[in-house]
Amino acid sequence: MVDVTLEEDNPTTRDLLTRLPTTLRLEEFAGREKIGYPSPGLIVEGSPGSDPEDGDLIYFTPWGNIGFYYDASGIDYSEKTIHIGSYDATPDQLAAFDDTDVTIEVVP
Repeated sequence: MVDVTLEEDNPTTRDLLTRLPTTLRLEEFAGREKIGYPSPGLIVEGSPGSDPEDGDLIYFTPWGNIGFYYDASGIDYSEKTIHIGSYDATPDQLAAFDDTDVTIEVVP
């Protein structure tokens, strides 16, 4: 289990919240993040871009994927990268989710 704190009050985060619980298949991407594709894609209009950091949960608008960044080095601000929240897990902990269906849910 990985705990995520939703930190942004934007249309993208609110749309994700309305879909919970939801299940996504996560996969490794470029040695930088674990990604999954909500279907349909999340609402993005009115959500600001961001400068991602390690430990950020983001939504990348061109591909329509959620990403758990663990190596954001060299990635700068982009209008296409919407910050949703942050998580506290190591890359090894995230590796347990490679090619696995993962349920995202609100935990009280």
